[in-house]
Amino acid sequence: MRASLITIVVIVTIVSIAALAYYNYNLLNPSQVTKPQIDTEKGRQASAQESTREEYSQTQQGSDLQGKEDTRRRLTLTELFKYAEQSVVQVSVQKGGARGIGSGFIYDTQGHIVTNYHVIENAGRISVTFLDGTEYRARVVGVDPYTDLAVIKVDDVSMDRLRPLPLGDSSRLEVGEQVAAIGNPFGLSGSMTSGIVSQLGRMLETANGFNIPDVIQTDAAINPGNSGGPLLNMYGEVVGVNTAIASRTGEFSGIGFAIPSDTVKRIVPALIENGKYRHPWLGVSGRDVNAEMAEILGLRDARGFLVIDVVANSAAEKAGIKGGNRSVTLSDGSRIKVGGDVIIAIDGNPVRKINDILVYLQRAKSVGDQVTLTVIRDGSMIDLRATLLERPNPLESP
Repeated sequence: MRASLITIVVIVTIVSIAALAYYNYNLLNPSQVTKPQIDTEKGRQASAQESTREEYSQTQQGSDLQGKEDTRRRLTLTELFKYAEQSVVQVSVQKGGARGIGSGFIYDTQGHIVTNYHVIENAGRISVTFLDGTEYRARVVGVDPYTDLAVIKVDDVSMDRLRPLPLGDSSRLEVGEQVAAIGNPFGLSGSMTSGIVSQLGRMLETANGFNIPDVIQTDAAINPGNSGGPLLNMYGEVVGVNTAIASRTGEFSGIGFAIPSDTVKRIVPALIENGKYRHPWLGVSGRDVNAEMAEILGLRDARGFLVIDVVANSAAEKAGIKGGNRSVTLSDGSRIKVGGDVIIAIDGNPVRKINDILVYLQRAKSVGDQVTLTVIRDGSMIDLRATLLERPNPLESP
């Protein structure tokens, strides 16, 4: 199964008295543990970045082009790195007796930094290191395990260090478009890799068992330590947050994943203001309809989402969505419950699989909004209205 290939790598180091470190990879979280060699030529770096930023600002027309011809000048990879390098930081965490390293990028001039939730999850101490080697203590502002995003904050940092990266429009990305990742792979701070957008709208299953919809797939090399760092387009905009790799070894194999910037735009402001994000939630579980299931269900087309179970007191239950009531055996020997509704559209948008529902809810809906679900029940097509509730937070006690 594809989900079994997806591993987010956490690196743990054990420091001996002789101060010799070694890598111990946990194939779930890409964070890394060795202390990077810091380039201390601060003056040269700042001058190069400021020059590139000034040139970029003169040609930047804004990311909200709304269908107009894009007249912005594309940066070269060298210009892109000079523009963004000092906005990317190393995130170091202490988890019990282990130490891990990830990446992050500066979000605003108040000291907020975006990273991955799994990088700082259960961390006792968090510190942020800028490219020149200066280190600051950081605190957690908000986390969202459902999208693997987190916001941390550094206080009492001079304004000249806080150089936010602009968020781009990930909905404008195209397969084949050039992108670059900057982060701390294997603890090597300020490293850049480049590649293309390999595909869009992927579903990513995390180590916590949550499905993140609408994820960007890229072949830009993402390795342990890149987690939380930016995926950039060639205009210097963050279009994704690097979060995972698909690999049998825990190292890069040509498939990386990034949380899209449009998701960041929705989630991060809520994390800063409230410490969490309220996800709209239907409360159904089931399976995507394939050809064999379509035959069993008497459906003409192999599309839609078969509802097997409905969560008690959920939006789906209150809307009258029906779950399965009898079991059948599939050709592979597995048994599933059938007889439940098959969701084929949400607000008129076709549903081929559960990913279509999750992407639509994440992009367009909030808690309290209403949606119209078109379902097939007993051979007939009916519409049901549901008022979206808040998805239960796994970090909160019941």
